[in-house]
Amino acid sequence: MAKSLLFIPDISGFTNFVQTTEAEHSQHVIAELLEVLIASNTQELKLAEIEGDALFFYKEEEVLSQEKLLAQVETMYTAFYSHLKMMEKNRVCPCLACSSAVNLELKIVAHVGSLQFLKVQNNRKPFGEAVIEAHRLLKNSVESDNYVLISDELAKEIKLPTNYKSSLYQFHKGVNSYDNKEIHYQFSEILVDSLKLK
Repeated sequence: MAKSLLFIPDISGFTNFVQTTEAEHSQHVIAELLEVLIASNTQELKLAEIEGDALFFYKEEEVLSQEKLLAQVETMYTAFYSHLKMMEKNRVCPCLACSSAVNLELKIVAHVGSLQFLKVQNNRKPFGEAVIEAHRLLKNSVESDNYVLISDELAKEIKLPTNYKSSLYQFHKGVNSYDNKEIHYQFSEILVDSLKLK
């Protein structure tokens, strides 16, 4: 079975944001940002599920090239922070949700593996070990809340060099243990100043 790409953008700071701000406005802000992320999906990734503050995308039996994957990550970060910048600039509502939205951040986890599917009514939902691993990678020891994390398995697949650097990315090695199994990865903090915001 050919490998599939798993791609999860996750809004950092969501729980605190929702718990400490006006519910109606915080829900509106998060919904808007999720819509922005969905609209910035330029690589025809399939949306499996909206998971509260995260989106679970996949590419069945296909893995993007290194160039396309890193471009997709950059596109999503640019769209996300451009929207936050626009919200801050055009804000008329003084509520805490609207004024503190600018503090939200984004992390993206990308992994690869074989997918199986559950069919429930007319919905086809990916499941299996790779799906579990991708979601577990969201809980890691990276100190930033604004980064992209690429599992070593995916890094090998797309030939991403160890410690890859560019004007936006500066990858470092990381590892975490889940259920007594170590998963190695590369991660790069995304500096907002390095993005070309609209």
